[in-house]
Amino acid sequence: MFIRSERLFLRPGWPEDWNELFDEIGSVRNSGEAIVRNLATAPWPYTADAARGFVETPQAPRHPHFLITLPHADGSRLIGSIKLAAGEAGTELGYWIVPDLWNRGYATEAVRAVLSLARTLGHRRVIANQFVDNPASGRVLRKAGFCPTGEIGPRFSFARGGEAPAAVHAITLDPPCECDVPDQPEMRAA
Repeated sequence: MFIRSERLFLRPGWPEDWNELFDEIGSVRNSGEAIVRNLATAPWPYTADAARGFVETPQAPRHPHFLITLPHADGSRLIGSIKLAAGEAGTELGYWIVPDLWNRGYATEAVRAVLSLARTLGHRRVIANQFVDNPASGRVLRKAGFCPTGEIGPRFSFARGGEAPAAVHAITLDPPCECDVPDQPEMRAA
């Protein structure tokens, strides 16, 4: 599964992507710790084995994960990752963008693209957790249409080595539009 947005190309990870993934978030020089400390499942220090494991993770049909790439004339650069996951409270969204490209709208663009796919896949409600000491993530979520639920609770982070308070955000997605389907019962989308 692939998604093309205005500036980004979201695609599955391939085995050869592990090195670039590791370079982007595994090194201190690239502020990798600033990324993974705001993720629930990534360890710190981030290892080559973790990068290999991520790109080799099989895709789930209703809960895909993508590398976020920024195409340019000489190819593309891996700038982040985004996923839908089955969580305890339903479908969860998680994402990250490399620090040198923060505040350029890439995270919001990727989140909106994946929400469009989530709607197509039949998800009606998606939640996202934002560590309270990462208010920029909350701004991204609100720009993409999420609303804070008012719930703040502990969320485990491997990189932090324990729990930290996280705010829950949620969005309700409308069902796919049937405007192009003729008004005949046998032709209606299910």
